[in-house]
Amino acid sequence: MSEKIETGSVLTGKVTGIQPYGAFVALDGNTQGLVHISEITHGYVKDINEFLKVGDEVKVKVLTVDEEAGKVSLSIRATEEAPQQAKTRKPRQKRQPAVILPEAEQQQGFNTLKEKLQEWIDQSQQEEINK
Repeated sequence: MSEKIETGSVLTGKVTGIQPYGAFVALDGNTQGLVHISEITHGYVKDINEFLKVGDEVKVKVLTVDEEAGKVSLSIRATEEAPQQAKTRKPRQKRQPAVILPEAEQQQGFNTLKEKLQEWIDQSQQEEINK
C-alpha cells in the first residue's frame, strides 16, 4: 500500500468495479479502496449504477486506512457540499372548535344502534313536519 494515502486526504481515482454494497476505486497503480453505498452521495441510493459506472473518474475522501488488512474506506459524498434541506412540512390544519350540546341532548355512556334508531326516526319525522 502506498505511503502517501492518509486519512482525510482528498484524491482522484477511477471506478474499477461496482457491487450492490459499494464501488471499488483505484487510487494509484497498486492501491484500491471501497466507497460504501452509503457514501456515494447525499440521500438514499438504491442502485449504485444510477450514479457511477466502471471507468468514471471520481474525487474521493479517505475515511480510514487499515494497513494490516490492506483496506481503504473512501467517500464521494464527503467531497460534495450537502444539499440545503427544503422545508417540506405541511401546514397545520386549523382545528374546529368543539360543539357543546345543550344538556338535554348530552347523553352519558355508549348507546347501541337499536336504542338510538327509534329516536332518530322520530327526529327525522319531526324535521319533516317542521319544514
